[in-house]
Amino acid sequence: MASIMIDPPASSGALPPLDRAELLRYSRHLILPDVGLEGQRRLKAARVLIVGLGGLGSPVALYLAAAGVGTLGLVDFDVVDVTNLQRQVLHGTNDVGRPKLDSARSRIADVNPLVAVETHEVRLTSENALDILRDDTVPEPPLGDDPHAD
Repeated sequence: MASIMIDPPASSGALPPLDRAELLRYSRHLILPDVGLEGQRRLKAARVLIVGLGGLGSPVALYLAAAGVGTLGLVDFDVVDVTNLQRQVLHGTNDVGRPKLDSARSRIADVNPLVAVETHEVRLTSENALDILRDDTVPEPPLGDDPHAD
């Protein structure tokens, strides 16, 4: 089962602009009242961590890339097997034997080259989870705003 962590852009921070290519690529989103220009800019600023690129993480990665999420963090340690292909739509026959992260990076770049991809070829554990989350999704608190300080 895939796990997904989302770090929405800070509401007080400036949202990144969309260039001409992005305005064209995401034009259908821009006309939706619930997305619009601000929503698409928020998607561009967002960072999402997907843990596992199997049956659930695989289509999630494709849809988030197509939607224009700015940065996708991917965590997986497995290789593509032929038995994965009927349910893991991110991977193809030519990917059999490749690390899932390599397959995912290639496919995401094909779907949307504007999306940044950060990879972690490890099994997510209690020992490494905070480091991965800190690196990929959780912004550092501002100086003087430590919630654990006395």
